[in-house]
Amino acid sequence: MSLAFSSASSSRRVIPAVAPITQALSPFAEPMVRVTAGLLLMPHGAQKLFGLFGGYGLEATGQFFATKLGLPPSLALVAGGIEFFGGLFLALGLLTRPVAALVVGLMSVAVLAVHLGNGFFWTSGGFEYPLLWGIVALSFVIRGAGAFSLDALIGREF
Repeated sequence: MSLAFSSASSSRRVIPAVAPITQALSPFAEPMVRVTAGLLLMPHGAQKLFGLFGGYGLEATGQFFATKLGLPPSLALVAGGIEFFGGLFLALGLLTRPVAALVVGLMSVAVLAVHLGNGFFWTSGGFEYPLLWGIVALSFVIRGAGAFSLDALIGREF
């Protein structure tokens, strides 16, 4: 038995008047998620690397990773770099697949090594937030940056 799903374009809309708007905006949906994800990662990296936005900077973050999380202090540089520079590259759509793969790896470590023991909800320090961003990044590993990206502009998809 096979399952067949109808595409959104072949289904009848409940509110037909919305169709022209959703069709016009549809090409911007995926880039909107990619740019937003990248830009939301950057402040987390800026906290770790530069002490901005209430962060503690690289040295103190490394000490926190070592003493409180049992992680190598050098991971602060790796995590901060992936979040800040990877977030920038993701927002721009540059080297999208490899950068998104790094984000998936980082968020996997965050889920498994840092947040899993705190339960699901982010408000309790749980894994909800890093899992969401890891899945969002995974979608860009699979699909790439799309048409509105520097990858597309230079004609190379990595």
